[in-house]
Amino acid sequence: MSETAPTPSPSLSPETPKPDVEQKEKTSSDYYWNSYAHFSIHEEMLKDEVRTMSYRRAILDNKHLFKDKIVLDVGCGSGILSMFCSQAGAKHVYAVDMSDIIVQARQICEDNGFKDKITLIQGKIEEVVLPNGVEKVDIIVSEWMGYFLLYESMLNSVIVARDRFLAEDGILMPDQSSMFIAGLEDAAYKEEKIHFWDNVYGFDMKCIKSIAIKEPLVDSVDGASVCTTACKFFDIDLYTVTEEELSFAREFSVQATRSDYCHAFIAWFDVRFSKCHKPIYFSTSPMAKYTHWKQTVFYLEDVLTVNEGEEITGKIKVGPNEKNPRDINVLLESSFSGQNGSNESVMDYVIR
Repeated sequence: MSETAPTPSPSLSPETPKPDVEQKEKTSSDYYWNSYAHFSIHEEMLKDEVRTMSYRRAILDNKHLFKDKIVLDVGCGSGILSMFCSQAGAKHVYAVDMSDIIVQARQICEDNGFKDKITLIQGKIEEVVLPNGVEKVDIIVSEWMGYFLLYESMLNSVIVARDRFLAEDGILMPDQSSMFIAGLEDAAYKEEKIHFWDNVYGFDMKCIKSIAIKEPLVDSVDGASVCTTACKFFDIDLYTVTEEELSFAREFSVQATRSDYCHAFIAWFDVRFSKCHKPIYFSTSPMAKYTHWKQTVFYLEDVLTVNEGEEITGKIKVGPNEKNPRDINVLLESSFSGQNGSNESVMDYVIR
């Protein structure tokens, strides 16, 4: 997930004092974006070597792209990407963040000698005005991805930043992403998380079971538990994607790679920096090195008994929750007909 997140706020310039919000006046949005001021969140992301080193390579190994360029960092968090950009030779970096972490980011940039090279702005990207008459930037960098790629992500803010500030021939980093789905054997964890409610110290709590199964699990999964091929079901090109396209429905098809039991579907994503001299890529796949995004597991009510080569088809529909747009509704339809049985399933999940 990105180091911060956007929420409604008054328009602020770098020189405008941060509003003093009384505790009693704080809204749910205030609590949401201020949660990103907690240092443990930034520690987890900074220690994610796959994430941080991918950005570092994309920036510092491509100094020819950054030399003398104006850069906008959307959701700058601790300021790490802004400092990479300045190291790479950027003429100036404008770093925007809604969270109070901006206070520490400003100090971090000053302590590392970037006071005159990086301007930090607290505010909402939809409303901020860049200082010094800057209307367009050459490069936008952002670590916008969330769990399941889109949950609490900053992609909408990056789209706004692109449309407001990016020069006609400007560069986005990263600029491409894809989402994947596969079948998963996960009897032990399903027993622990879902069937646990059948008998809790002798009491019947099955009424919770029907709710628990609708909440996908975000966790690090052993790649050996994936029991089917993977299917790419959604691509994002940041140069062209619109907010409306982030609500979508896609069909998928996977094939069993061995005889096994399929208890769930698992989803992950990959990210690409295609404008680099040597394109840089990383994946949150269960077969790849650990990242803090982990994977997202959608448990099925029924167990599928699959044989090698048998096919599971389906459709995945994704969109924001009507009551809370930060949550994501996922409708998963699946169909299976094999030697040891058949199954039709429609599962409605909420990622929250």
